[in-house]
Amino acid sequence: MIVDFSLKGKIAMVTGASRGIGASIARALAEHGAEVIITNKTMEGLPEVEEEIRTAGGKAISRACHNGVVSDIEDLFKYVEATYGRLDILVNNAAMNFYFGGVIDASEEVWDKTMDVNLKGTFFMCQYGARLMTKHGGGSIINVASINGIRPALMQGVYSITKAGVIAMTKSFAKELAPSKVRVNALLPGLTDTKFASVMVQNEELMEKVLLPQIPLHRAAQPEEMCGAVLYLASDASSYTTGATIVVDGGALA
Repeated sequence: MIVDFSLKGKIAMVTGASRGIGASIARALAEHGAEVIITNKTMEGLPEVEEEIRTAGGKAISRACHNGVVSDIEDLFKYVEATYGRLDILVNNAAMNFYFGGVIDASEEVWDKTMDVNLKGTFFMCQYGARLMTKHGGGSIINVASINGIRPALMQGVYSITKAGVIAMTKSFAKELAPSKVRVNALLPGLTDTKFASVMVQNEELMEKVLLPQIPLHRAAQPEEMCGAVLYLASDASSYTTGATIVVDGGALA
């Protein structure tokens, strides 16, 4: 048996793809043959990623979609079905972590905004994606969670709660969708050098005294280092993998 990592002819969608992990994943999927729909809350940053993919010989198109607004998600999937007729791969990467503070001080606004994008948005993206995949023979959904969903980080309690929810959501969808040949798995990145995590990565004292001593590889990941796990989960190489959580964290949870 030849292990098949090819995505040739596949239609893929990546949310939160304007930069960082999402942009790296979109480029990697395109490099391996997928035609990629890249989305973000606004169009800012998307045309640049689209152009990079096209210049490298891949296929991509950009669409704005606010993950916290279900009507936006519904409109996006109507577009996908009308344009492509199916969806083979969905990577739910869009998330927010705008609050860095104690859980006891978190406001209702912090809770609502974080839950809307990270949990509600991911849920309905999975739901609409699964409906379309089920109609056309199956597919692969990959939810980008976080090691914070297993080991909550200090001052990131609300974010960590949402990511724990994404892990549970992944397993729930995986169990229910297996008969429909829709596989659902989660990627759990550790500390990654992105704008999203810049408040930590750019704090030298925090990195050296607190964060790096917890990571055996003693560095933050680069966004592209998440792509290998995603390519495995997106391709037929992972045909017997569903409900799994793949940790890419430099050993932080070891």
